[in-house]
Amino acid sequence: MTIASTTESAAVLTAMYAAEAEYLAAGGPGETSFELLAPFFAPDVELHQADALPYGGTWRGHDGMAQFFLAMGEVWESFDMVEQEFLASGETAVVLTQVRARARATGRELSFPVLQAITVKDGRITEVRPFYWDTRAIADACAVPAPTG
Repeated sequence: MTIASTTESAAVLTAMYAAEAEYLAAGGPGETSFELLAPFFAPDVELHQADALPYGGTWRGHDGMAQFFLAMGEVWESFDMVEQEFLASGETAVVLTQVRARARATGRELSFPVLQAITVKDGRITEVRPFYWDTRAIADACAVPAPTG
């Protein structure tokens, strides 16, 4: 992990990603309570996922975030954040993450970058906007093949 700027935003994100790793190691969505991650997110947090993804849409609040993690768990058998770079200034942080994942429906493995614009206010994440290089490749890898014949 590379941190290009030492700010409150970078500190919050570093701690949140460590808690997320602990959450996933403990079984993740459906197995472990979202309460492990809740302290890092504002009660009115908004996560905006690309509509083309199986878990697309806007997820709001702690309940929305918990539902998002459940949706991710249904789509991905594994989702590893292999490498991350942070650039943070004030309330805004940009996180470039290299992901290695395996789709639950198809077993296909992918490696792809995600760039996230994240807003941190008063020590909590208030908004997350991920940008994917190729949403179609991700959606295709996760799609159950249509029956033939």
